Amino acid sequence: MEPINLKIGEKLKSIRNVRMMSLDDAAALTGVSKPMLGQIERGQSIPTVTTLWKIATGLKMPLSFFLEGQQAEYTIVSPDQTNVILGDGGKMRACPLFTYDPVRSVETFYIEFDQGCRHSSDKHNDGVEEHIFVLHGTLQLVLGEKTVTVSEKQAVRFRADIPHAYQNLSGSECAVYNTIFYPSHYERRA
Repeated sequence: MEPINLKIGEKLKSIRNVRMMSLDDAAALTGVSKPMLGQIERGQSIPTVTTLWKIATGLKMPLSFFLEGQQAEYTIVSPDQTNVILGDGGKMRACPLFTYDPVRSVETFYIEFDQGCRHSSDKHNDGVEEHIFVLHGTLQLVLGEKTVTVSEKQAVRFRADIPHAYQNLSGSECAVYNTIFYPSHYERRA
């Protein structure tokens, strides 16, 4: 399996080439510095989940586009610790289960939050929606001005086109499935 840093770098470079964008253009769209984008493209840096979201949002691409491989007729998956995206100093680990599917406009992650972890997410593109199913632990979500607590074996659906945050309220690790739905008008350009 190809290392995640090389996969992300290749995808980023392919998007820029298809759109005939310079690193300066990509930096302006994403808010990620030109040197950092260059390091990512060369496979010298693995972006955090926050940085990858900025890149994906700025380029109007689904996050898992940067991680996807060839899709089969059916797939059984488990979290792949070699394909993990880290956030909050490693206290949050997101493993893509099903990368972006252009037919269904959806992607799914398995995410672990260490005890006390709080992860903030910028707003996603208009119309993006998230579904979170808590496998174990208790997750608090801050959705704009509202706070919602989701307990083990509960699920929540929310619009992700607002700033939002996830916090593990458990005395131990909290694990969730996170499915992200993109609106039907969402364009995949690569």
